[in-house]
Amino acid sequence: MGIIRSTFHFMLGTVCGVYVAQNYDVPNIHKLYKTGLVIAKHYEENYRKPKKKEDEDL
Repeated sequence: MGIIRSTFHFMLGTVCGVYVAQNYDVPNIHKLYKTGLVIAKHYEENYRKPKKKEDEDL
């Protein structure tokens, strides 16, 4: 009984996901992730505190 119930939930979730992906404008998560990384890297490079000269000598 347990494997039938879990398989049913998996199949229902898959069917619902396919329906939503085909009929609605779902954003591309991978592209959104890459854009977030680029923005975070840009923010870090521009607003990082400058290193002290003592740290550079070590």
